[in-house]
Amino acid sequence: MKTTILLFLTLSACGAASIGERVEYIGGTLDTFAGKVDGRVVTSNQEFLRFQTKSKGVNVPYAKINVIEYGQKVDRRYLSAVFLSPLFLLAKSRKHFLTVGFEDEQGKQQALIFRVQKTDVRALLVSLEARTGRKIQYQDEEARKAGKG
Repeated sequence: MKTTILLFLTLSACGAASIGERVEYIGGTLDTFAGKVDGRVVTSNQEFLRFQTKSKGVNVPYAKINVIEYGQKVDRRYLSAVFLSPLFLLAKSRKHFLTVGFEDEQGKQQALIFRVQKTDVRALLVSLEARTGRKIQYQDEEARKAGKG
């Protein structure tokens, strides 16, 4: 019985790792996606990064990735403060952005820009750094602190 449970937990963990990190594609140079769309960035493949939505997907070979940039955007919640409470002026909303730059098959520079869930940032950055062999470029010191934990 213990062996069965251990095997189930191991297989579940392996399956969960290949699902990928939750992201929102917010823009870039590819015309594959019309606008903002939710999906997952999968880094479990040895050869390429995959961005997958419910209906479409794109593969980017790690060898072709030449830029990995991470940053945050801080927005004060002014609208909430006006309608609900002035205390919301003290609250900040951090959004986590990842830009992946790469060269396509025609030799043209392309970019994918994602908004990453806070809980998935570190795992995604570590995976990309390991797979590509490139260092993450941080937009500022706050981004570096958040990205390295």
